Amino acid sequence: MVIIKLMGGLGLFIYGMKLMGDGLENAAGDGLKSILEKVTSNPITAVMIGAIVTAVIQSSSATTVMVVGFVNAGLMNLVQAAGIIMGANIGTTITAQLVSFKLDEIAPVFVFVGTIMAMFARGKKRKDIGNIILGFGILFTGMGIMSEAMKPLTNAPIFSEFIASIGDNWFIGVVAGASITAILQSSSATTGILVALATAGAIDINIALPIIFGCNIGTCITAIIASIGTNKTAHKAAMLHLIFNITGTVIFLPFLGILGSFVQTTSTDVSRQIANAHTVFNLANTAILLPLSKYIIILINRLIPGEDEIEKAGPKYIDNRLLETPVIAAGQVLKETIRMANKAKKNLELSMKAFIDNDDTLVKKVYENEQIINILEECITTYLVKLSKCVLSDKEQGIVASTLHVIIDIERVGDHAKNIAELANQKINKNLKYSEDAIRELYDIYNTTMEALEIAINAYATRDASKAKTIEEVERKIDSYQKTYRDKHIKRLYEGKCNAYAGTIFLDLVNNFERIGDHSTNISENVIETFK
Repeated sequence: MVIIKLMGGLGLFIYGMKLMGDGLENAAGDGLKSILEKVTSNPITAVMIGAIVTAVIQSSSATTVMVVGFVNAGLMNLVQAAGIIMGANIGTTITAQLVSFKLDEIAPVFVFVGTIMAMFARGKKRKDIGNIILGFGILFTGMGIMSEAMKPLTNAPIFSEFIASIGDNWFIGVVAGASITAILQSSSATTGILVALATAGAIDINIALPIIFGCNIGTCITAIIASIGTNKTAHKAAMLHLIFNITGTVIFLPFLGILGSFVQTTSTDVSRQIANAHTVFNLANTAILLPLSKYIIILINRLIPGEDEIEKAGPKYIDNRLLETPVIAAGQVLKETIRMANKAKKNLELSMKAFIDNDDTLVKKVYENEQIINILEECITTYLVKLSKCVLSDKEQGIVASTLHVIIDIERVGDHAKNIAELANQKINKNLKYSEDAIRELYDIYNTTMEALEIAINAYATRDASKAKTIEEVERKIDSYQKTYRDKHIKRLYEGKCNAYAGTIFLDLVNNFERIGDHSTNISENVIETFK
């Protein structure tokens, strides 16, 4: 019966923490994304960002998994990762401080209010606040059940012997803490169990301290699992997390007694002592090891030698690990889509230059880029489907739906750029010549098409509906050019100034530019509809 109650209480605790974290994450929305985008090489800033993000999403494991994903995507270096990982250890102590307050008696009030808000409130923001309150209530309800379940343990001889063995041997405590946290994949859950034991009067601070140290080591297992299948730099980030937490434990083990005596002066309540010890340990650990982070990185580079290639054909910004925090994943999709769009734009530039300069090496480059564009389209589409199944705000859901349409148009722009490269190839092989008038006309419609594409990409990147609306005039100009220059070129054909084969290529070229203008307009219309 004790085990059943303990399992139920722990389940409610973990679920409440997840619900509260998801609610906070969605409520933070763009704010959370903007915080992460401010990551710099300044270690203090990185620590603060790691602490804030972890406090919001209520999981240091989720933060470190995110860091592994960012490092794997090449968006973050090891110096930045080190600061954020250290900050995550500080941020997770917020949960420990939270659960040390004995609020289980009033938890049902939070459950009731949160449920009413989550079920009946209008607007996503209010529902998110309802989920935060509901998660808060469920978390403390779980704590109350765990504390109640553990009271009989205080009189159990086997449990008393186990507690005595930890008191006599810190190694058992560290291993126990690491093992429980590795299984639960949450140091907060292990800390919650300790607080419940303390509330039941089963343990004191001296017993809890080595288990707390073990928690910090056990939480590394999530990042290590997340690094499977990643590049070397991401493996280094996971190793950095492990080395940092092990080193901190080794440094503090000789001072167990001093730390225990210190936190006993902060409160007479063992639950608060445990929370305070967790906070003091992680703050002090960061203060000691942050200045030494560059030496830790040197050690890791020796343990895992070698660097990864900078360029890769596949996605650069999106990573399945980031789906744990959907609001961040949505921001990364935006970046990957912009990258794909810029590839298509670059291909248009290369294909036009290949046509004018008769450069077949540029034609080959267009073909290579087109393969990357096709890979990105497939990967982004798959990622968007996964993301659409996550918990997102109405705004983010709209962006996901819009982006599915946008990448189709970008891929078609890439196809038309490839068509132009193929026309360039035919011009080179047939050694075709065009009059100055024909070349000038091609530049007119090409430059206007580039303007339309740039408006579409910039409007999508900045989510600027007013910018997107400026494409209407440019699109009319492209359509006018197509009609006018098509008629003029047909006239040149009649006058014998251009042969039929060259004329067909010219007309195909103009049509491809016009179609690119249409797809640019589609992208802009999506922006107007989504961000109006």
